[in-house]
Amino acid sequence: MSSLTITLIQANLFWEDKKANLEMFQQKIESIKEKTEIVILPEMFNTGFSMKPELFAEKMDGETVQWMKKISAEKKIILTGSLMIEEDGKYFNRLIWMLPTGKYGVYDKRHLFAYAHENEHYSAGNKKLIASVKGWKINLQVCYDLRFPVWARQAPGELENKYDLLINVANWPEKRSLAWKTLLRARAIENQSFVVGVNRVGEDADKISYNGGSMIIDPMGEIIYQKDDEEDVFTYTLEKEHVIETRKHFPFWKDADDFIISD
Repeated sequence: MSSLTITLIQANLFWEDKKANLEMFQQKIESIKEKTEIVILPEMFNTGFSMKPELFAEKMDGETVQWMKKISAEKKIILTGSLMIEEDGKYFNRLIWMLPTGKYGVYDKRHLFAYAHENEHYSAGNKKLIASVKGWKINLQVCYDLRFPVWARQAPGELENKYDLLINVANWPEKRSLAWKTLLRARAIENQSFVVGVNRVGEDADKISYNGGSMIIDPMGEIIYQKDDEEDVFTYTLEKEHVIETRKHFPFWKDADDFIISD
């Protein structure tokens, strides 16, 4: 069965300072000693969770996407995280899935965080991104999406139609860290998949504190890795066999309700 090596980078972001953030993440990526295949950065990794896309959003040929292409090619990794993107006169909180070849996939955050007025500044996406790597299917989401289980729910059907790993990149505040940790485990248990959540640490300009809590969770909901309160770069190898054996031994998916997700 296929293995997949991932690296989570939990960092203290520089508020609305692209240059400082890109330099910081480049240093952290270059510090990775182990061989890795996917490097995961937090939500809005180049600015922090800012509501100023008119000042900081880029086009798809902008500085940060070009940086991602360069790093991905040089390090021969898949690099992912979200940033502000302007397209067709709209702003998106867009996750980029950058391949070493320079090709990429995109996922626009579906659920915008109205509590922080994100919905007033950005447009919501309506399409999932399920990436395929070495026989793995990977469902990619951003922060607040985690609160909506229907958007993550495995579709009814046979095992080969299901995703094996859910990745959520976030700027999730410390005040609601219990929800973050609980929902990550819930998504793993109900979908019988690995779940990886990558959050930030530190404090932003609005005095909102973030305590990380980045996690790797197995298909039974067991915590493989969790890091609170400090920066960390962590590499781990996931085994596809664990997903397959869990679903075969506990075929709960066969009893699931049929459903259709509409826009």
